[in-house]
Order: sequence, then C-alpha cells, then structure tokens
Amino acid sequence: MRKAHKGKVLPLREPIHWEDLDGWIRSQINHTLKAPVHGVIRQVLDELDEFVKFPKKSVLLWKGCDRIGRETKKHDYPGALKKVLAKERVVRDCRSNGPAITSFLFAGGERPARNQPGRGWNIHHLYDGKITYHGRESSLHAVKDGNHFTQSAGLVAVHPIADALCDEVPAFAWYLRGLSLQKFGYDPDGVYPGGRADEYGFLQSHKTEVIHQKT
Repeated sequence: MRKAHKGKVLPLREPIHWEDLDGWIRSQINHTLKAPVHGVIRQVLDELDEFVKFPKKSVLLWKGCDRIGRETKKHDYPGALKKVLAKERVVRDCRSNGPAITSFLFAGGERPARNQPGRGWNIHHLYDGKITYHGRESSLHAVKDGNHFTQSAGLVAVHPIADALCDEVPAFAWYLRGLSLQKFGYDPDGVYPGGRADEYGFLQSHKTEVIHQKT
C-alpha cells in the first residue's frame, strides 16, 4: 500500500501535453504562476543542464532499501553490494539519504559542488509524495518504498534554485518527471496515457537493472 505524505500536497492544475512537453511547461509559466517568477523559471528552462543533472541510466541499486526510520541511523550496505560499488569505484554513502546518492553516482550522474566547502548539489527524489498529478489524490513517496528509494531514474542533482522550484512549482516538478519518463520510461504514478507500468514503475517498452536485492 502506498504511504501518504503527511505534509501539504500540491496538485498539478492542468494535465501535461505529452506531445509537446517543452511547450506545455512554458504555457504553465504564463498561465498559472505569478509574474515575478516567470523570468527565473524561463532562465532555468533555457539552460536546464546548468541547474539539473540527470543520471545516464536507470538502475535500482538496492531493492528493498528505504529511508523509513533512518533520520539518524546509518545504512549498513550488504557485502555483495559493497563489492559492486568498489569495483565501479563508487564511494558508498551511509547517511539516511545515502543509498539514493550512491545510486545516482553509480548510474553515472554528475553532482556538482556548491560554494560551501564539502557540499554538493542536493540529490532530489522526483517523486516526493507532495505534488499530485491533475485529478489524482496521491503520488509516490519514493523514500518510503524499497522499489523506488534507490531508483536512479527518479533522482536528479539540483542547483539550489532548481531545488526550490521543485518544491514550490508543481508544473516544474512534473516537467522533470516528464523528462525522466522520456529518458527512461519511468512512470511510477501511472499517468502516461495508454501506458502501463511494471512493479518498478517503468513502461513496458523500458526495463531497469536491479543491482542488489535486500534479503
């Protein structure tokens, strides 16, 4: 059963025009957002790669791993997964969101550094349970689901400006979800017309690689 997000849920006001995703998001800027924000979002969209980094491939790094109860506890990686990561020279992150960060890097994602020493861009779950599709009452909360917490197709590295837009602007959040669907076929909320997602949230024309399964 999908776990509901306990905080405020924001709905997407209009359905996505899948045949013209870029045209759709720009129409949303004009129709549903306040004027002072228009220029900021247009700049981000015009130079998206300077604000948002997608992974190169879709992998479910650690099936069964989630973040429930992990606010202060560290993750203990299984020995077999440690070997896989060591072979690929990916440093494992044991913090609460660490397996998601590790999955993003394992999948070839770039995590730029921030100005503060030792900090990188946030690794953001596209499906955070807070923004629902037009006409829907709920959305996947990936950190609570072992089939999605370490799914790289649902992860992006975001500049602080883009990170704020993901939280504040439902259309922008769904635009990034739409890009993930186009790149990887990832549709865990099952919103693509005529599409049918498998147990991992992928359309039938796409598959994901499961690297390790929790036992």
